[in-house]
Amino acid sequence: MSTTGLQSLDYIVFFIYLIGVSAYGYWIYKKKSSKEVSSTDYFLAEGSLTFWAIGASIIASNISAEHFIGMSGSGFAIGLAISSYEWMAAASLIVVALFILPVYLKNKIYTMPQFLRERYNPTVATIMAVFWLLLYVFVNLTSILYLGALALEVTAGIDFQYAIVGLGLFAIVITIGGMKVIGYTDVVQVIVLVLGGLATTYLALDLVSQHFNRPGIFNALGLLREQADSHFHMILPKDHPFYKDLPGLTVIIGAMWINNLAYFGCNQYIIQRSLGASLPTARKGILFAALLKLLIPIIVVIPGIAAFVLYQNGMFQQEMLDGNVVKPDHAYPVLLNLLPAGLKGMAFAALTAAIVASLAGKANSISTIFTLDIYKQYIAPHATERQLVRVGRYTIYVAMGIGILIAPQLRVLDQAYQFIQEYSSFITPGVFAIFILGMFWKRTSSAAALTAALLTIPLSTLGKFMYPEVPFLDRMGYIFVMLCGVIVGISLADPKSRNNPKGLEIEASMFRPGKSFVIGSVLICGVLAALYTIFW
Repeated sequence: MSTTGLQSLDYIVFFIYLIGVSAYGYWIYKKKSSKEVSSTDYFLAEGSLTFWAIGASIIASNISAEHFIGMSGSGFAIGLAISSYEWMAAASLIVVALFILPVYLKNKIYTMPQFLRERYNPTVATIMAVFWLLLYVFVNLTSILYLGALALEVTAGIDFQYAIVGLGLFAIVITIGGMKVIGYTDVVQVIVLVLGGLATTYLALDLVSQHFNRPGIFNALGLLREQADSHFHMILPKDHPFYKDLPGLTVIIGAMWINNLAYFGCNQYIIQRSLGASLPTARKGILFAALLKLLIPIIVVIPGIAAFVLYQNGMFQQEMLDGNVVKPDHAYPVLLNLLPAGLKGMAFAALTAAIVASLAGKANSISTIFTLDIYKQYIAPHATERQLVRVGRYTIYVAMGIGILIAPQLRVLDQAYQFIQEYSSFITPGVFAIFILGMFWKRTSSAAALTAALLTIPLSTLGKFMYPEVPFLDRMGYIFVMLCGVIVGISLADPKSRNNPKGLEIEASMFRPGKSFVIGSVLICGVLAALYTIFW
């Protein structure tokens, strides 16, 4: 597939974004930097992030090239059903804010390994810290760089190697200022992301309305439903060709919850934004993120469906092909190339914003875990706050350097994103079982948690290769139930677990939300119920 590249006006718009975000980040850094260097302030922006900065930062860290390119491609191939990953995430975020977040804040938790260390023992914490570091550096950071550079190469004709280095350097500029800079620059990133994404959605719908000679955006939405009714069903039947990707009711009442709650509630990369705030502020921030989640399918899935309708009616016949094979992931770049000068620069900036924000968030989490859970615990227990911040910055440089070196090697994979998603999620059932039972069942023992941590990858691997016909989400749910059984069995067999000194004290008052949170949650759940009812 060829690309028309960017024009002069596009470059002007893009560089305004680039310089603007960098300047704003530096201003935030100078304005909010204190004379006393504090590691918790650097890594968590303790007490300085507003709810809208927390919410925007969660979304900016979560949304990356795989959403713009991959999810739009899934919209082309599958349809609106792929939106379950976003819409059910909105419901999951409410649960995280209501039940999981208060446990972290009550116990002054700054990192996920710290929780495991205090709730279980240093062995469990260290095993998981090392695993998370390896996963974040060698899988997640490199995959974001690889997919991001690939997206920029396809959409704007930028050399792949230059794109990787440029994205890495820009992310470092944002990251070294700490969580305060990331949090507030992410607000700008989300604004750019949404505006640029909406520009592409508008163009896609406008093309549909023109093609069928029925002007108007709302007419275009109706046309999409008429022309591709099969693409507007949220729950896929068993005979659907993509059932293994989205197995029916599993996306509403099954293991999609495990996937989302583990990602948003037990993942340093995401939950870190909330750990330095007060409970009311953090809850409002997560609720704001849930609201933004409702918008993501409009920005990335609708353009994919529009591209499918246009393709079915004679447009993009060559652009969507790679040889003789239709490539759904070409859908978003094809539409992007049709944007007029200026708007294409904005859409390109939106794509870059999504990639860089994800890189910055991931690098900050790598830095936090290494500094607080490895360096401070085992290398320099008496390190000063200034030393911890310095080590945190050095960690960012090293992690990003490794990512830049390894990312080009991922080109050998045919399905890089799918491969990375499935195999990195092998740990999800074990992580969620250890966290959720550790929070809400005092008898959960350290031996049980360690056993589950060691079993999760072997069981996931066994399930993958022995039962390949079982949908990925279902398999993850079965393994979660098995690991919960293992944890409960081992804990009950240990008499000492009856009076477990490391069991957390849980009070009902921790889970009482404010009135505004309740109203916001009810509205979001109402919208979700309406969407699933209309598009069942």
